[in-house]
Amino acid sequence: MAGAGHLVKRFFGSLVPLGESKEDRAWVLDALLPTEVEIWQRMSRQDRRHAAGVARRVERALGHEATRPVIAAALLHDCGKSVSHLGTTGRVIATLSAKVAGHDMAAAWSETSGFTRRVGLYLEHPRLGADLLGMAGSAPLTVAWAGEHHLPPEEWTVPREIGQVLKDADDD
Repeated sequence: MAGAGHLVKRFFGSLVPLGESKEDRAWVLDALLPTEVEIWQRMSRQDRRHAAGVARRVERALGHEATRPVIAAALLHDCGKSVSHLGTTGRVIATLSAKVAGHDMAAAWSETSGFTRRVGLYLEHPRLGADLLGMAGSAPLTVAWAGEHHLPPEEWTVPREIGQVLKDADDD
């Protein structure tokens, strides 16, 4: 899970009901596979704005090494959040619930119903996002990063230097 400063910044950013810029939207549509665009469009406006910022930071940091799968990983790393259909308040509750009860409860909660299920699904977003991207035919690196972006570096299967740039851009 992200640090408190990052979470506070994301919370206040989520209160702004704007999505990605028109310029970023065109860039995103060009960077993603058609099946990935469908996933992108299911993400909330705030998540799309955040992800476009992450991808732009990755592009600046990597230059010509920012391949299409790496940019797609930056753009779609949080795509699993869309499965929960939680708004800002629900996401805050989910994050606090994980801090209090432990993140291991997510799987059990996702097997229940109602709001508790949605909290569990939100907390399971890395696994769900990887599954969505795998079914969409995304590159292995893109799929792996969606599933691994909250894991410690020693558990990443993506190249460490690429993963570190992606993580740094996300926590910026």
